Amino acid sequence: MADVEQSNDLERRLIDFAVRVIKLADALPESPAGKHIGRQLLMSGTSPAPNYAEARGAESTADFVHKLKIALKEFNESCVWLKMICQAELMKQALLNDLIDENQNLCRMLNASIKTAKQIP
Repeated sequence: MADVEQSNDLERRLIDFAVRVIKLADALPESPAGKHIGRQLLMSGTSPAPNYAEARGAESTADFVHKLKIALKEFNESCVWLKMICQAELMKQALLNDLIDENQNLCRMLNASIKTAKQIP
């Protein structure tokens, strides 16, 4: 039962992250750079939640790992877009620090899940 609760908690956090990304993208400037980065961040930042949902219904351990790796790649891309937003001063870094931290925490959790799943025969 604890595994299901942990999975549900992780899915909730992934959805919360996606919602925060949606709100951030809406708050970016209407400049060409803001629009471009916003679209890119929307794609990468909202993708991990549905990929995780697909992983939970995976047909095999290999399929599960594959889908988690896709989610992890999307998180890595999101982190780069978030850092670009900060460096380009499209938004104050103080407003993004929590989101960047959550991105990194979720990456660690997905990595741990991948490692655990790979140990299953």
